[in-house]
Amino acid sequence: MSKKKTPSNSGGSASRRDSKPAIGGELHQAAGGDHPPLTTNQGVALSDNQNSLKANPLGPTLLEDFILREKVTSFDHERIPERIVHARGTGAHGFFELSASLKKYTTARILTEVGEKTPVFTRISTVAGGAGSVDTPRDVRGFAVKFYTKEGNWDLVGNNVPVFFIQDAIKFPDLIHAVKMEPDRAFPQSATAHDTFWDFISLTPESMHMVMWIMSDRTIPRSLRMIEGFGVHSFRLINDRGGSTFVKFHWRPKLGLQSTIWDETVKISGADQDFHRRDMFEAISSGNFPEWEFAVQLFTEEEADKFPFDHLDPTKLIPEELVPLKVIGRMVLDRWPDNFFAETEQVAYCPANIVPGIDFSNDPLLQGRLFSYLDTQLSRLGSPNFHQIPINAPKCPFGNQQRDGHMQMGQPSGRVSYEPNTLSDSSPRETPASGFRSLAATETGGKGRVRAESFADHYSQARQFYLSQTAYEQAHIASALVFELSKVEHVHVREAIVGHLRHIEEDLAKRVAAGLGFNKLPTKPEAAAPVDERKPSPALQIIGKMKDTLMGRAIGILIADGSDGAVIKRIKKAATDAGASVKIVAPKVGGAKLADGSILTADGQLAGMPSVIFDAVAVILSDEGRKELSNESAAIDFVRDAFGHLKAIAVDTGGEALLKKAGVGHDAGVVDAGDKDSFIAAAKTRQWSREKFVRTLA
Repeated sequence: MSKKKTPSNSGGSASRRDSKPAIGGELHQAAGGDHPPLTTNQGVALSDNQNSLKANPLGPTLLEDFILREKVTSFDHERIPERIVHARGTGAHGFFELSASLKKYTTARILTEVGEKTPVFTRISTVAGGAGSVDTPRDVRGFAVKFYTKEGNWDLVGNNVPVFFIQDAIKFPDLIHAVKMEPDRAFPQSATAHDTFWDFISLTPESMHMVMWIMSDRTIPRSLRMIEGFGVHSFRLINDRGGSTFVKFHWRPKLGLQSTIWDETVKISGADQDFHRRDMFEAISSGNFPEWEFAVQLFTEEEADKFPFDHLDPTKLIPEELVPLKVIGRMVLDRWPDNFFAETEQVAYCPANIVPGIDFSNDPLLQGRLFSYLDTQLSRLGSPNFHQIPINAPKCPFGNQQRDGHMQMGQPSGRVSYEPNTLSDSSPRETPASGFRSLAATETGGKGRVRAESFADHYSQARQFYLSQTAYEQAHIASALVFELSKVEHVHVREAIVGHLRHIEEDLAKRVAAGLGFNKLPTKPEAAAPVDERKPSPALQIIGKMKDTLMGRAIGILIADGSDGAVIKRIKKAATDAGASVKIVAPKVGGAKLADGSILTADGQLAGMPSVIFDAVAVILSDEGRKELSNESAAIDFVRDAFGHLKAIAVDTGGEALLKKAGVGHDAGVVDAGDKDSFIAAAKTRQWSREKFVRTLA
């Protein structure tokens, strides 16, 4: 494997027990008090709760690790039957189509047969909230794709963020326990803004890169159709000669990236708790099928050895400038499930589900996931036969000698249920020539609970990510940190996080410290490894990557009695021609009587269809309509929020009067309703220069 350096005594950021900062030892002692020993459920005291047992510092995790298995098994079975994480999900059927063959690198037919369309089922979900939580919290989104290939099911189970909080799977239960509702009070739901989460993070500096991502606008997406997806881990591709190439998988949305403003996100959750699910449902129902490009980063072990980081560390990404993306296909979601429970709820993804030509790396987080996902399905779906549920079953033939068990739906015939045998000519047999083979990798080194020294740099990529953002996005990260830490009761936790921020960027730490009312900057903790300067990566932005389009976006037109139908018609046509959907909003759901006496039916009533659910708005009002709405708080909020959320606003004379009543100013994003072209141009983006006039950011 790459990056073979001397191991630490007990690993990485969190458990280094030498002279460097640690989550065990020094930091635990700093919390004060004597602690009882941490033991297994059998009473065996643990010497190391930070690292799983590995064949060597960069080797695979060992099945004999009874401590890991007990801890993860207990965690896997905490919820019945709801998923412990990713409980709130939205799923859809579709297909994957390959456009460029990877035959040089792999024998996996799904990656070699150009033009072949493979059925898929994709589920996108929040991590922290329960099944009944809202769609729009600040949270990572799971991005899981089940490919029903000719050679068996392949599950690519990732997130909309390319890195993760922790380096070793043994810490996953601790992470999720910290982020979930605090157990003595059962709140907050689906939120990181509380003490237990930030206390854990303050003691786990390896998480700081992920913190930059979750505090960025990536975790408050405008639509599930406008997020990226990442496989997170390095995998291997195996070719017909047994050669191995490392690969990272990426999904890129056809509609481009777009996120919301935090204040907007909060209000959306009140206006429509199912905002993302409804958006996906309506897009598929209308034939505007969500689509993503599928891309790979390919690199050899020799190339990996030259990276200034360890690609097996799941808290690290490979910048596109270092290893460019190669687009090899696309995924289209074109069918909503017939039954939400039977499909979206019962679908079971397991990272261990791969096909010949694909193999695993020694990423220690991935190694633990290979055990955990299968184990948790046994509890959630109640049986080892969950693969027989239609949404989980392969679409290619499958068979073996596994028998019986709870919920067995098959009826195997004959007297043979073992292999090898001489009593049946038709029972399944192994196929050495074409069956799955693992890479014959050589592993050397001493077995132990260790973390490689190459995992020790926790701040360099976090700094690179922050410095890669636009000034607007940096302000949003700083403001998000102030908001989150302002919810933390314990001052020492706030101070510890700001201390970590000083390693990432001193100005960021100062902005957050000022927002928290600190008189001085907290002490910077000792870093386990030097912080390196990395070139900014524009690919890590959102604003810089937004597409100049209205495709997939929504325009709201506010009307009332007496509105000019001709103006409404022109704006609606211009918006739909540009690819947007248009909805008419009126004081009453029945609609309004226009100036020509006709009735225009509304898509929604004003109080139930606020401007937060649109990307841009038009306000077309007669003098009569303006008078009707001037004393209506929902109308005032409609235009005030649109302006505050940096959206384009088209107004006629009546609309202009409503803006004045609401105290809304003017800039390039507020245009005359008669100038439809200027409105469409302004609606394709946010009016970022407006933000400093409408809110105070850190």
